[in-house]
Amino acid sequence: MLKMKPSCERCSAALGLGDQAYICSFECTFCPTCAEVLSRSCPNCQGSLVPRPPRTRSPTEVPSQGFKAKLEEILNRS
Repeated sequence: MLKMKPSCERCSAALGLGDQAYICSFECTFCPTCAEVLSRSCPNCQGSLVPRPPRTRSPTEVPSQGFKAKLEEILNRS
């Protein structure tokens, strides 16, 4: 699973799950401004910096109560 780092490795700018960011194949993470300054080349591994896919929520978030209640109802029917 892709690790969504919370900040730019160069300038420490905060990067939310849905914010635009750039990553290399080793998941080094940079904000758009730093990626441009670096000519979209990772200073750590010299790999290409490509747009990071956005997420709407963290995979570790607890499901909403509505979902949990429905799931428990289904499981308790057995």
